[in-house]
Amino acid sequence: MDSIAFIAEQKILKAMEEGDLNSPKWKNKPLPLDDDHLVPEDLKIAYKLLKNSGYLPAEIVERKEIRQIEDLIASTEDEHERLKQMRKLNVLLMKVDEKRTFRSNIASQDDYYRRVVEKISVNTKKT
Repeated sequence: MDSIAFIAEQKILKAMEEGDLNSPKWKNKPLPLDDDHLVPEDLKIAYKLLKNSGYLPAEIVERKEIRQIEDLIASTEDEHERLKQMRKLNVLLMKVDEKRTFRSNIASQDDYYRRVVEKISVNTKKT
């Protein structure tokens, strides 16, 4: 028996003695599977190790940031802040589109953003 298998057996025996493996949460239920069907086979182990270590691929981080900005735009009442976030979103979408090996439909949304910005009336308060 190699050293890794020995250490694993010792940890399992210790967990069984302490009752850590008797969790009712997982009793008679399958373990949740990661949705990694889009990850190439040769990268699955590496991605799993990075995910378990708390690291995320850059694409996921960018997608989360885009979602946060979209939520902020939807919930912001201040027109100046909304316009600022829309510009930030536009730059982020262009960066994401530039990194891709294929061109997406993101550039076609420029007309949409232009029309939204035209509808937003930025009122300057006179003091």
